[in-house]
Amino acid sequence: MKRILLALAALLLSGPAAYAADARDLSDIRGFNYTPASVDHYALWTQFNAAEVDRDFGYAGQLKLNMARIFLRYADWQPDPSRFKANFDSFLRIAAKHHIRIMLVLSPVAEGIDNFSGPQQAAADAKLDVWANAILAMAKGKTAIRFWDVANEPDLPSRGDANVAHRMAFARRMAGLVHAANPKWLTTVGCTFEPCMEELAPYTDVLSYHDYSSTAGAIRANIAKAQVFAAEVRKPVINSEIGCIGRANPYDVALPEYMKAHMGFFIWELMITKFWGDVHGVFYPDGSVRDPAIPAAIMGWFRNDTSETIAENPDREGWVTRPLARAKAWLADPGADWNAGLDIAEIEANVLQGAQLVAMREPPVRTVKLLRAGAQNREKLRSLLQQWDGVLAPYAKPRPGG
Repeated sequence: MKRILLALAALLLSGPAAYAADARDLSDIRGFNYTPASVDHYALWTQFNAAEVDRDFGYAGQLKLNMARIFLRYADWQPDPSRFKANFDSFLRIAAKHHIRIMLVLSPVAEGIDNFSGPQQAAADAKLDVWANAILAMAKGKTAIRFWDVANEPDLPSRGDANVAHRMAFARRMAGLVHAANPKWLTTVGCTFEPCMEELAPYTDVLSYHDYSSTAGAIRANIAKAQVFAAEVRKPVINSEIGCIGRANPYDVALPEYMKAHMGFFIWELMITKFWGDVHGVFYPDGSVRDPAIPAAIMGWFRNDTSETIAENPDREGWVTRPLARAKAWLADPGADWNAGLDIAEIEANVLQGAQLVAMREPPVRTVKLLRAGAQNREKLRSLLQQWDGVLAPYAKPRPGG
């Protein structure tokens, strides 16, 4: 306990520049995990599209993201190593063009990690060594590569104790292969939890862990524990996976904790993809976003959550009262003009959305846009106006002389 307290004190006193003296400060990392939106979860390399990657990395550049975490799998390489190499070279050229550095993840998935025994396991491990060495040979001279993540989440407990033990051994073996190929290459392991990071520290140059904690307090506690250990072993620490709507870990809650702690991070993930798109991701392929709060958070802009918040006054100049009156008249007239009703609905939608009076799961502005684009549906428009009138009515202010 005394050792941990002394390390924490040293960390607090040194602040964010703790590793600057030995060039190990990685607080500048603003990273993202990447899979193109057009492919299945495991098909970046087999369905590689250079134009799509170039476009997506342009989106990343707009958010000043500077590093991408990319998975490499045996099954992508084994059928056609020459094709894989061509795609690999093209990908790294695109990354260099956008000034985005790369963390490559050695993640073979099923090959050699399914708890075989005896000769069968030895044969599987030998295949993986051939694959890893082929990848390392391709990577020589590629300056866009900054780190090697030699195993992804080897400590995931749902796989069972025997599988975890084998994956941890795989991580140690892959770290040795990377260091043998180039002693200057830096290794890490994307641990599911912080204790795995500590166990594998002797084999890694950079410490990293994942954290999808559901409260800010838990995130802060994990950051503090990781930074204390990092200070003890004098190695930099980063988080290589954060941000999940489906785990009560929204980006605009998690990111400020890492920014305040001066810890580099990788969001999961840049694109809204086929596999994880319902709980992760920033961009759609056309460059639009699911929630403006996400890119704002990446840029370091967050909602005001203090007692100084000024609530919106949507009827300050009558833009609740007047649309409500127009809607009442339109609803009372069976022959009312369709387009006039849409105009009323659009004004109400703008007020509702601009003043944050409704949840944005179904943005009102989008609802009206889709209604305009379709065939006339008077019943739907009537229902919409009645619903929105009920939300807006409490914000209407009595007008002088009214």
